Amino acid sequence: MDATAQPDPSRCPLCGEANRCAMEIERETGHPQPPCWCMQADFSKALLARVPTATRGLACICARCAAEAMVQD
Repeated sequence: MDATAQPDPSRCPLCGEANRCAMEIERETGHPQPPCWCMQADFSKALLARVPTATRGLACICARCAAEAMVQD
């Protein structure tokens, strides 16, 4: 990643696929969304540690990566 490039908050920082985060969709569109699944998810410390430092707290992990991590943990 270019040091000046900002992470895309609509993309998973682990796989690059669309994360479909309801909070980001609401921010982009201005249309209220139901609570996002990620607000109820329990992300393991191991999964969060895999997120590149430059993208931590700036983009949601997608449901697929979260589910795969649950199987691996």
